[in-house]
Amino acid sequence: MNLDQNVLAQVKQIFSTLSHDYIFKVTCNSASDTGKEMIEFFTQFSTTSPRLAIEVEDINSDKAVAYLKRDGVPTGISFRMIPGGHEFTSLLLAVMNADGQGKTLPDEATVSRIKRLKGEITLQTYATLECTNCPDVVQALNQMALFNDNIASEAIDGNLAVAEAEALGVKSVPTVFANGELLWVGKGSLGEILDKLEEKFGSREDAAPAVEKEYDLIVVGGGPAGAASAIYSARKGIKVAVVAQRIGGQVKETTGIENLVSVISTTGEKLANDLRLHMQDYDMDIYDSRTLEEVELKEPVKTVRVKGGEVFKAPQVIIATGARWRRMNVPGESDYIGHGIGFCVHCDGPFFKGKDVAVVGGGNSGIEAAIDLAKICRHVDVFEFLDTLKADTVLQDKVKSLPNVTVHLSQQVMQVTGDGKTLDGLDVKDRISGEIKHYAENGVFVQIGLQPNSEVFVPQVGSNSRGELTVDAFCRTDLPGVYAAGDVSSVPYKQIIIAMGEGAKAALSAFDDRIRTLN
Repeated sequence: MNLDQNVLAQVKQIFSTLSHDYIFKVTCNSASDTGKEMIEFFTQFSTTSPRLAIEVEDINSDKAVAYLKRDGVPTGISFRMIPGGHEFTSLLLAVMNADGQGKTLPDEATVSRIKRLKGEITLQTYATLECTNCPDVVQALNQMALFNDNIASEAIDGNLAVAEAEALGVKSVPTVFANGELLWVGKGSLGEILDKLEEKFGSREDAAPAVEKEYDLIVVGGGPAGAASAIYSARKGIKVAVVAQRIGGQVKETTGIENLVSVISTTGEKLANDLRLHMQDYDMDIYDSRTLEEVELKEPVKTVRVKGGEVFKAPQVIIATGARWRRMNVPGESDYIGHGIGFCVHCDGPFFKGKDVAVVGGGNSGIEAAIDLAKICRHVDVFEFLDTLKADTVLQDKVKSLPNVTVHLSQQVMQVTGDGKTLDGLDVKDRISGEIKHYAENGVFVQIGLQPNSEVFVPQVGSNSRGELTVDAFCRTDLPGVYAAGDVSSVPYKQIIIAMGEGAKAALSAFDDRIRTLN
């Protein structure tokens, strides 16, 4: 793999501030194609700074691994891949983070949780270079290795370890194993995966007592709605805290964005980074990698507690926690998530090249998924519950023109079937005839809309039958001082631009109520 000279020039500028020496120790069979390519890649990469070097150890193995050392000491980070594509950023950040640089480094409270994890932990992440969700997971685990000497993080290209991945039942990326046991499948933030590691391995009980942090306003959520709320609030000069699992929220799962007015085209990753940069330009405190544990919103001073013991208090709260992919909730579904059932076509589609797959859902996301899968799969079945597709006409016309796609209307998925390890199909009921038919499928992509992330709030805040927090025209909920914006709210049309507008509206409503002392 020859790295683009313009890219190398940019990396050289980024690495101009490095203060430590780094060695990529490559262990491989130097006569193999993969070994040659890895040596060439890291040799070129190392030309970007006099503080970088490559060291090769020739071994008789089909595994080619690059271990990162800082000042001659292993960092715990390794790449069993040639980190191009989306993982090139993971490589860059591995070096920058090891040097104590980078705006995505976890804060002191999160670092403390990482350091308190018990035991020796070896983390292996199966990824692909095409996966847009994988870098977040790889980068999070690399950071854990940097801050805890008992943790090792290895990123593995599933396309270079096909037999190994198949033996482990990996059919979705990213998939993370901890000490050889399945830990995580799919997109995830550092905070979410840290929660899992704490549950699995435990933590030392030597944390400092929880400190209450007081603000004028707490924004819960870091997606488009949360970012807009925080920015508009900070511009009013009030003390704002953003508490979120990850900045960008569900936006980070989106590859191409072409309907954000005045921005002709962007990506979810870039937009998420831009949201963070915009928020950092204002005087506010950002607490990401946080998982909500408990809230108390009925009192005049609201309380938000997160895992790890932090407590945030303020008289006003804007809830902007967004939504996640809705599941079918049928027998067998949970058993095969990551083992045949996926939600991201761009990430998991390559696992099903030349195979038969199903898409459940006939809206825009479902039909777009079917169109993309038709390019690489032998056959695609689309199952829609209603008697007509909900997708835009242009997408319907496109999917109908594809010879290897069959659309089934008025269909209800009843069960996901398999042998306990590998998915082999779906049992589907025809809602008109009542007949149940089995469809043999190698994979299933669920695209049936979104489910609001509202569970922790619903016992206290009014909601509708879909679990969306009910708001008025000013984004006010039924609790004084509590507002909701974006996909978690009852406002129709779940779009980025609408979420941004609703976030701004919630902030303005909160400020208006504040100065009018209506709360």
